[in-house]
Amino acid sequence: MRSCWSLKFVSLIIGVVACCAFHVHAQYSLPNEVPVGKASDLPPYLFPINPGSANFLAGTMGELRSTHFHAGIDVRTNSMIGAPVLATQQGYISRIIVGAYGYGHAVIITHPDGNSSLYGHLDKFKGPVAAHVLKEHYVRKSFDLDLNFTPEQFPVQRGDTIGLSGNTGGSAGPHLHFEIRDSNNFALNPLAFGFTEIKDVLPPFAIRVALTTMDINSRINDRFGRFEFNLVKSGNSYILPHPIFANGKIGIELLAHDRIDRSQFRHGINYIELLADSVSIFTQEISQINFEESYDITALMDFKSLKTRGLRFNKLYVSDGNPLSLFKNVKNQGIVSVHEGLNKMQIRLRDFSGNETFVKFSLKQDPSTNQVSFLEASVKPIDFDLQENTMTVNSKVCANKKTTAQLYTSGTVQEIGATYSGLTKNVFLLDVRKTIPDSIRTCSGTLTFQYKGRIPSGTDYSFYSDWFDVEFRKGNLYDTLLLNTDYEFSANRERFTIGNLLTPMHQRIKVTLKPKQSYPLPEKTSVYHLEGKRYEYLGGQWLNGKVEFETHELGDFTLAVDTIAPSIRRIYCTKNSARFRIGDNLSGISSFEANINGEWLLMIYDYKTGIIQSERLDKGKLLKGKFELKVTDRAGNQRVYQQVIL
Repeated sequence: MRSCWSLKFVSLIIGVVACCAFHVHAQYSLPNEVPVGKASDLPPYLFPINPGSANFLAGTMGELRSTHFHAGIDVRTNSMIGAPVLATQQGYISRIIVGAYGYGHAVIITHPDGNSSLYGHLDKFKGPVAAHVLKEHYVRKSFDLDLNFTPEQFPVQRGDTIGLSGNTGGSAGPHLHFEIRDSNNFALNPLAFGFTEIKDVLPPFAIRVALTTMDINSRINDRFGRFEFNLVKSGNSYILPHPIFANGKIGIELLAHDRIDRSQFRHGINYIELLADSVSIFTQEISQINFEESYDITALMDFKSLKTRGLRFNKLYVSDGNPLSLFKNVKNQGIVSVHEGLNKMQIRLRDFSGNETFVKFSLKQDPSTNQVSFLEASVKPIDFDLQENTMTVNSKVCANKKTTAQLYTSGTVQEIGATYSGLTKNVFLLDVRKTIPDSIRTCSGTLTFQYKGRIPSGTDYSFYSDWFDVEFRKGNLYDTLLLNTDYEFSANRERFTIGNLLTPMHQRIKVTLKPKQSYPLPEKTSVYHLEGKRYEYLGGQWLNGKVEFETHELGDFTLAVDTIAPSIRRIYCTKNSARFRIGDNLSGISSFEANINGEWLLMIYDYKTGIIQSERLDKGKLLKGKFELKVTDRAGNQRVYQQVIL
């Protein structure tokens, strides 16, 4: 029986399940039911939890999640499991999903108007389909199920109880995840269906704006880079009380959330519009979600802020390579060209209920200068950052006040002057489209770079080195990548550096590592992505001393040997039920299987707690005799628990 994959893949599985198109039989009719094409004759959609009573949400459609757009609404169940979940409209159950991740236990109903509805994170199924699903577990000898049905098998009426709410799959707490999708498998906003159970009179609120220089000649307060500004509430608006001095081309980002009555959660904003001097230059509207684009949310947010601080800044410009289709009336990619005088900026935020908030601030043109009075001090003697095509080198001012540096490129050296300076720091800006530096030396120290070339996003490109080979396919990258590589062996472990963790990826790339060290147990040696002190399992296939794998993240990779079997902790194992907690120290659990007297026994798994719980096909049959539970990790290590139940 397949079970959970390790936590590394939770968000991936959520995305995979979400993106799988539901099998929808658009043309059907049931006895005494409304035929297709007569949607106007259907009764209104029914709210799936406690219809007619006030309900509250923990999540809204279109919210920016770390790896995807939230495709439905999360209906709160007062932190309880077991609330009856009702069919929102007549139709038939067309699909059932059971798994440890993603939606967990989920029901999909297809309706006569061509729409389908999804009910996720259920604790139990109800009605005739429940017995069928349990039987299918035993027929297939699998906890994971993905079942499709015809219109005649499990018809449902509006208001039928199809399940009980729960906390299965990738849920962070008990609730119902509810979606409505059209015949093209686009997620629609459930709140557009006139549910009066949800009240919302609160407008969105804004926290910060971020301004980003879009080329090497642009400046914000005389500096190059990305800078955040805290907003101040003024009446019904959020403002910056003083103009921001700027020059050149500027990109604007916004950190903001929506609020809903009697909810402590932060929700997504459906409509954002940016106006420059009263002219609309960027509009983002999330009225539906195309699941084929959902993972591209990484191109919408400032990826560095997301990865390092967990903050979801919404870009109000279309960055290069962004494939999303939710933008309208975009002029010059939404980038602001600062002109003379005062540039009045306004951001209009509107939630689905029509509540509005405005963010207002001004940019004042200020010519560039090479002397910056209020330039923050460097933490390190010398460091650097890379933003798009521009490298920023920061160097502390030395006693000799020298403002030049030696730039080494392809065996040549040239002296360059600081682009601008302050009392304690010199800043050098380099256009990496023109030259890729090998190193740079200032009076404060030397930086050595490991850049090996530019990887285009629009074509296939194969990179070869002594340490690894990488296959980039067209579309793997959002934009051209300046690839840095490195290899290190320390503390008896190899570390392979391929690019930067803070670079968003559009699609997976194929990597072949060429280890320099010997691994006597290749079958138990796997590739792991390193993020801080966390090892994230990627696996890999060994062939002729090399290991091949795929990844959707850049950064540091290593090889680690897992020879420790998973853990099994007995909670109870009686004739009525068996309950255990399982776990693994490194590679993660691959599978588990239980049997009683040699007969397969279903174990329901919750990866969040590590709990597995038995469920018999015959509820009246006791667990008596020889019980056995096998748990296997991804490295093939296996732990077996045995007990004779009297």
